[in-house]
Amino acid sequence: MLAKLPSAFITGIRVKVISDNSAVINVKHRWINQNPFKSMFWAVQGMAAEFSTGILMVKKIKDSGKKVSMLVTNMNATFTKKATGKIEFRCDEGDLIEKAIATAVETGEGQVILLHSEGINEEGISVSKFEFEWSIKVKP
Repeated sequence: MLAKLPSAFITGIRVKVISDNSAVINVKHRWINQNPFKSMFWAVQGMAAEFSTGILMVKKIKDSGKKVSMLVTNMNATFTKKATGKIEFRCDEGDLIEKAIATAVETGEGQVILLHSEGINEEGISVSKFEFEWSIKVKP
């Protein structure tokens, strides 16, 4: 991660689990990633949330054996509680990604997929919710 995503590494974002259908990313509130209000900066939460959707997308593309480009085209976020302590971001939508890739391969047309990631603190309380619009296209 240090070579490919140095800002994610420096801010403490770490991969916890990658499976067929889900990805879990952890990040701990620290001095390096806090805002002036002594909670986790929203952009760090966004990086971790995007990472949980993106790494699952990369896995599914690799599993497909096809050359597929991917790009975030839109993002929406809601913040409901100060993010302190350890926050876990999870995306459980591998099946949606797989279907979108299959459709893109079958039709040759680009596809748009909405993926969600929620940040949960150590007490099991939601601190933020993210929705990422990913555009995928099979490369010629």
